[in-house]
Order: sequence, then structure tokens, then C-alpha cells
Amino acid sequence: MKLTTKGRYAVVAMVDIASRGAGRPISLAEIADRQGISLAYLEQLFCKLRRSGLVASVRGPGGGYRLGREAQAIPIADIILAVDDRLCADEEAATEAEAGDCAIRALWRALADHVRSFLCSVSLADVVAGAAIECEGANAAQKRSQHLDAAE
Repeated sequence: MKLTTKGRYAVVAMVDIASRGAGRPISLAEIADRQGISLAYLEQLFCKLRRSGLVASVRGPGGGYRLGREAQAIPIADIILAVDDRLCADEEAATEAEAGDCAIRALWRALADHVRSFLCSVSLADVVAGAAIECEGANAAQKRSQHLDAAE
């Protein structure tokens, strides 16, 4: 799973809504001002987020966007996948580039699977709450490093 600017900005914007919205619609202009993201760029992203059901639009004065479902029910992976059309194509291109080397291709696929799994396990609510987000691989690497330090 390739993390692009689209994906990062979409996550930032969704965290903004989840942390400040409290059910009230948030305008894209507010998000643009707070986060330093172009309003036109946010409009493109939110069109895709709305089509994916991650946000709902509210028209009229005081309108804007609110979450389409509870923050706990929105995995970060869903946000990234909603706005980034090229995820699968980029992964395929990366694996085709190493088509002659099965071991390298397997490594990149395993890495992509771990990233996807991690992003599926973290909800928007987890990020807003500042929950301790940990990855098993990072914990294992840290333990190995501590073990090596102790051995020296």
C-alpha cells in the first residue's frame, strides 16, 4: 500500500472533522485554514470520501461535512483507499519490476500486506484519541535491538 499525499491529506482532514465536529458539519474552508491544505484539493478528496460513505455533506448555511459513520467504525485504510485510485496499480508495477526475483517480490508483497493490515487495525477514533498505536513488527524489532544491546 503506497501512502500518497492524497491519502495523507484525506486522513488529516478526517481527523480534523472527527476531533472538532462533534456531529456538527465542518466546512472545507475551515479544514483548509487549520490544516494548510488547498480548498480545491480538499474538494476533490471529499468528493471521493462522500462517494465511499465516509463523510456526509450538509447543504445550506452552516453546512459542510460530517462523518458518514462513527469514527470507531472507520479504519484508516478505508480513508486512504477511498481517495487513492492507484494503490493496486502501483503495487502491481512494483512487483512486476522485480518479476525475475521471486524473493524480492515476496518481500514487497509481505511488506504491503503488513502495512495494509496495520492501517486496517487503526480506526479514526484511535488516532483522534491519541491511542498508543503499535505495530507488532516494531515491537519485535525493538526487543531484538534491546537484546543485542544487552549482549554487548
